[in-house]
Amino acid sequence: MRILVTGGAGYVGSIVTEGLLSKDYKVVVIDNLHEGHKEAVLPQATFIRADIGDDQALSEVFSHFDIDAVMHMAADSLVEISMTDPQRYFQNNVINGINLLNTMLKHNVKKLIFSSSAAIYGEPQSIPITEDHPQLPLNAYGETKIMFEKILKWYGKAYGIKSISLRYFNAAGASDCLGEDHQPETHLIPNVLKAALDNNRPIHVFGTDYPTKDGTCVRDYVHVRDIAQAHVLALSKLDNLSGKAYNLGSGKGYSVLEVVREVARVSGNDIPIEYSPKRAGDPAVLLASSSRARSELGWEQKFSKLDVIVGSAWKWIVEHPKGY
Repeated sequence: MRILVTGGAGYVGSIVTEGLLSKDYKVVVIDNLHEGHKEAVLPQATFIRADIGDDQALSEVFSHFDIDAVMHMAADSLVEISMTDPQRYFQNNVINGINLLNTMLKHNVKKLIFSSSAAIYGEPQSIPITEDHPQLPLNAYGETKIMFEKILKWYGKAYGIKSISLRYFNAAGASDCLGEDHQPETHLIPNVLKAALDNNRPIHVFGTDYPTKDGTCVRDYVHVRDIAQAHVLALSKLDNLSGKAYNLGSGKGYSVLEVVREVARVSGNDIPIEYSPKRAGDPAVLLASSSRARSELGWEQKFSKLDVIVGSAWKWIVEHPKGY
């Protein structure tokens, strides 16, 4: 099978591509490199620099290659920017996504795995969060993700497109040769790793009086290689599970200070901390239930313990201190 991976030069997309290649799929990557990196696309994959909002470029990809299914990873994903520039997010994440679906229909491609997000749930009403939790996103980014999930439902009913949505919690870690390189970087683990590389660079901890074991926020981190495995499994089971959505989390939470201590242990470096007031809208605990993915997809989390996540990410950042 030949799989088109949109956004395949990005952090998760590149490692999903790596996972597909390891299972002998043929892969075509399309990415506009706005946030992705050409160096993150393995040479075994075919790379096309283009935007999925470009009708002609996208049609040429489907015309030139015999595409069997699509992994749709391309999206703008910075929560803060989605609140100040929602137009950009609805354009890229919804309208361009519809353009992708319409192009798929023109070329009779009717299989898609969608990169969704835990941001669709908003403020948690119960912990752990299941797929049936109310969907009340607090930002435009999460709104675009749930909108596209609903669009997929209607395209499935009307046109026969089969899809599975995978709702990530906090992707983290690295593979042997691919890692996380965002500009700007907003994720906790890579920022703590950068602080470990530069002892003069403090890590900011927002809030110390949450109702958690050490007063700092608790989050659910899942290794990006486990996320990649879930995509491959979803593709293999798409015919029987079309229309379903699955949480991808480790099911175990780690506090901000636990992450800082683990990075300090792995790196052997002291990490200066600056404590700041809570940020508005930061829940005390976000924790996923991934039992549905385990039971229906057969998903196993092989790499999602904190020491493995941090160890793999530290190895990559030491080898790539300036990113790609």
